[in-house]
Amino acid sequence: SQKVIKQKKLFEDLINSYEDSIYKLSDLNDIYQLAIDENNLSVKNEILENIKDLSIKVKKNEIKCFLSNEADSLDCYVEIHAGAGGTESQDWAEMLRRMYVKWAEKKNFKYDLIHETKGEEAGIKSSTIKITGLNLYGFLKRESGIHRLVRISPFDSNKRRHTSFASVWVYPVVNDDIQIEINDKDLRIDTYRSSGAGGQHVNTTDSAVRITHLPSGIVAQCQNERSQHKNKATALNILKARLYEMEIKKQNDLSKKTNQKKDIGWGNQIRSYVLQPYKLVKDIRTNFQSTNPEKVLNGEIDDFLSKALVMSND
Repeated sequence: SQKVIKQKKLFEDLINSYEDSIYKLSDLNDIYQLAIDENNLSVKNEILENIKDLSIKVKKNEIKCFLSNEADSLDCYVEIHAGAGGTESQDWAEMLRRMYVKWAEKKNFKYDLIHETKGEEAGIKSSTIKITGLNLYGFLKRESGIHRLVRISPFDSNKRRHTSFASVWVYPVVNDDIQIEINDKDLRIDTYRSSGAGGQHVNTTDSAVRITHLPSGIVAQCQNERSQHKNKATALNILKARLYEMEIKKQNDLSKKTNQKKDIGWGNQIRSYVLQPYKLVKDIRTNFQSTNPEKVLNGEIDDFLSKALVMSND
């Protein structure tokens, strides 16, 4: 019943917003006709601003129409892995992690660092963050894929241009309404000492947990809690999320090409971020682009999310 009530509210909000937009558009049209008759320039300008605001509202309503799948309303895990290339790719992976954290902060979404492996010199080898908020999986699910960076390397004394790759994978956080069956005999559970920042207890005890799901080969790990028990529970939740996301893809009858993770390298990227010799961020799937990569890397990715969401529902 809760699921039906939630869906009913979504549809009611969409319809009410649509009807309100139609009413406001009709009202603005009537006022505009009067402004033409009286040749009132100030009223015309005011109407233009109101139409711009109304257009933004309609666009937001359109996006909501594409967030009606069962998993779209769920929170999500964002998993980032550096590609081949050592320090370059590890620094790029950390830049991507920062981009999604900045996006979450701008939206007032809560985020938690679940697991992170630091690079030897700089950056991160891998990182998993959990973001909590409205329609998180629906907004971010199309971010899964390979992200490519082109820049003058800050780690190259000869100031040569380098190309780096990192992968991003987004999984829905499974709630109590969704039952995922996991047999204990299918799991291999390893404990190890946490690395990176943390208190004395975190760094000196085997509190970190890695769970391997043997049938699928999926690995989930957590090290952010002092308690091994809590880390195990979080890692198990991540495993459930990944198994659920895999099941969603099967049910949606996605092609084998889309259903499998790709190599973190040339020819497989979904988005390119070019800082030199020119500035451009381009999404390969939608052809949408921005000439301000600094803003994009600072978390302003809403336009990319919206375009990918609309295209995936065409």
